[in-house]
Amino acid sequence: MDATFFFDPACPWTWRTSRWLVAAAEARDLRIEWRAFSLSILSGGQAPLEHAEAMAASSRALRLVEALRAEGRHEDAGRFYTELGTRTHDAGNPPSDKLVAEAVTAAGLDDMAAALDDDRWDAEVHTSHALAFGSAGPDIGSPVLMVPGADRGLHGPILTEVPDLDDTLLLWDSLLPLFRMSAFHEVKRGRR
Repeated sequence: MDATFFFDPACPWTWRTSRWLVAAAEARDLRIEWRAFSLSILSGGQAPLEHAEAMAASSRALRLVEALRAEGRHEDAGRFYTELGTRTHDAGNPPSDKLVAEAVTAAGLDDMAAALDDDRWDAEVHTSHALAFGSAGPDIGSPVLMVPGADRGLHGPILTEVPDLDDTLLLWDSLLPLFRMSAFHEVKRGRR
């Protein structure tokens, strides 16, 4: 894999970053491994009541992501996230069980739908989350990006919008040396 992207499907910032990464991957012929990062785990299961349904739906989706990863079906996991994000973030809807089910079908993954409700995948979600958090944490959230040859992952990049192709490639090409520079720690500005 050329990049590992740890994500929580409920996060709109993560969605924009994923669209940037997909565009970079298409242009640079990169292979992406899609992995679980759980904002539910990060918050200790203490999500505000108004986000409970979205967080539960996201947790179910992450089970499927890890089940697909276990079978080496990285492109399927990416397609599922694209279908889910289109129905949620692009359409302005919070994640829900209904939208997760629609995304599974639209991505052609009905053969894996049982993973959504199989709590045996929760351990894999926890393992993936711990890998991402250990790689880029503490004080991070979704997404986390890792590349081969780097000692640590990075939280982000956090994008306010998906850049055009020239800026997409400039950002990808600029991040690679930072990943591999052991002295590099963080670049950050306040969100607007």
